[in-house]
Amino acid sequence: MSLKRWYYRGGRPNRVARVLDRCTAALYARGVAPNYLVTLEVRGRRSGRTITMPLVMTVVGGERYLVSMLGEKANWVRNVRAAGGEVTMRHGHRERVRLDEVTADRRAPVLQAYLRRAPNARVHLPVHKDAPLAEFERAAYRFPVFRVAEGDTAAGVGSHACAPAPGDAGDEGREPRK
Repeated sequence: MSLKRWYYRGGRPNRVARVLDRCTAALYARGVAPNYLVTLEVRGRRSGRTITMPLVMTVVGGERYLVSMLGEKANWVRNVRAAGGEVTMRHGHRERVRLDEVTADRRAPVLQAYLRRAPNARVHLPVHKDAPLAEFERAAYRFPVFRVAEGDTAAGVGSHACAPAPGDAGDEGREPRK
């Protein structure tokens, strides 16, 4: 078993992964990483406390997306659904957005771009990053994808605080690395 898979054995982070996630979330929130690494803040469905989670954002067709590499049972996915999609993303600035869940039949291109952007997620998704789109379509129902939609802005910050840099279209249109 790889170390990356061990961190999330059973689809949930172990103690080491939780500590690493907290540290990573703090760095991403401060904007100390590339702009596609963000911190998601969502209200806990049971505790009511703000839960933070480091995530990789991918861009496809000019739209921003978040993917659950651990699938349907990931706590952040359940919390987002319970919150009606109302969340805050942070990357140097706070951005209030709405996450709209993408139907399974439209997830494949996003999953493909996500695997190219998030190499650590590859151990969790049962598809090779360079596989044909049809293979991503077969796995798509197992991995929730959320489109980042405009929301209210927090603290007067513009609604594109976490948007990709100009000219950055994620991995869309790039040749795969060999």
